[in-house]
Amino acid sequence: MSLHKHHVQHDAMVLDPAFDGGVGAIPKHRLPRTTQEAGAAMRFVRDELMLDGNARQNLATFVTTWMEPEAQALIQMSLEKNIIDKDEYPQSAEIERRCVNILANLWNAPAPTGGTDAVGCSTTGSSEAAMLAGMAMKWRWRARREAAGQDATRPNIVMGANVQVCWEKFARYWDVEARLIPLDGATHLTAAQAAAACDENTIGVVAVLGSTFDGSYEPVAGIAAALDRLQLDTGLDVPVHVDAASGGFIAPFLDPELPWDFRLERVQSINSSGHKYGLVYPGVGWVLWRGADSLPADLIFSVDYLGGSMPTFALNFSRPAAQVIAQYYVLVRYGFAGYRRIQQRSRDIALYIADGVGKLGLFTLFSRGEELPVLAFSLTTPDTWSVYDLSHELRSFGWIVPAYPMPEGMAGVDVLRVVVRNGFTYDLAEAFLADLAKSVERLSGKAPARVAFHH
Repeated sequence: MSLHKHHVQHDAMVLDPAFDGGVGAIPKHRLPRTTQEAGAAMRFVRDELMLDGNARQNLATFVTTWMEPEAQALIQMSLEKNIIDKDEYPQSAEIERRCVNILANLWNAPAPTGGTDAVGCSTTGSSEAAMLAGMAMKWRWRARREAAGQDATRPNIVMGANVQVCWEKFARYWDVEARLIPLDGATHLTAAQAAAACDENTIGVVAVLGSTFDGSYEPVAGIAAALDRLQLDTGLDVPVHVDAASGGFIAPFLDPELPWDFRLERVQSINSSGHKYGLVYPGVGWVLWRGADSLPADLIFSVDYLGGSMPTFALNFSRPAAQVIAQYYVLVRYGFAGYRRIQQRSRDIALYIADGVGKLGLFTLFSRGEELPVLAFSLTTPDTWSVYDLSHELRSFGWIVPAYPMPEGMAGVDVLRVVVRNGFTYDLAEAFLADLAKSVERLSGKAPARVAFHH
């Protein structure tokens, strides 16, 4: 009874009458009985949001936290447009098509798809894109099995234990066995592990270009080569999907000689997040296929478009065109040179932070920002405090830095991860390193090695 009274007493948030500007008691979990003045309601909600963390100090997220005012204006003027309504908003549909073709060329899709007729679509993010790519792999595998008169009821998908959870969701939602390969002391899947886990029921191997655990690239070319050898030895033809959620907007600009994309014939599909290193606010993602043969026709729906028919393949039938338009803006605005400059700066700052972390003399670095602009580090020797304590201590300075265990195969290893994105400056990096040193001193009772953090 007392618990019930407690909830009733705290079900409303009451503002001081001198401040509320027309807003009185607002129920937390029920619709207010009266209408509120717009400005007062905005202030009320804005004050609630003050409790959120500062996005610029959020070193946990890969998601874009800064865009130019011009991009924000385009987003604002496009919020009411539904991207699926291609007949009502034909130019938005055309902009989506242009983005797909730009990415197809960036990721070296073969002609003719690498020209102006690429096969792909926008999504709400890489999670939806992964679902679509996984569905295409399953449908193609099933069609081959059924055509050969073979059992098609036990599909599996091979991936490292370091994959993003969206792939585990795909496997569960679409009734596919998830073969999560332990990392065996490495930080990502190896080519030998990938090939060894495949059999006649494998719909595909997922290779990650930029692990969320430490930012490292998996050896996509090596995995593809191992699967080539597997086909020569056994006849098994296993496709590769590249989860380039972050790396798809990093590698083309900073590692152009690295073969990871459609230059590898075994790569059938690629996904990436426009709202990560694509430099767009959430949420927009992209999924592309090597060509029409890689995307089963029975997964594609036809939508009338300018008196003709436009194919569409997505899970969501209502979502704003705004982020797609914003993606086109940044592609046009920055171009290849601009993206390269922005991503290189992020990598340089990550390397600078990694150097500062190393100088403290307390941590082992698993990555330094040499691939994704991401670094992960653990305590070198056990102490009376942990990386979880350090993560909590950094919060007192406003820094959001996640601490977590590494995946299966690296049991007992707990790390902190720092993600550097566009908008994070050398000055902020210098402030972070100074606060990191102060946090270590608070926890241990003694200052770490004296280090001057200057870029």
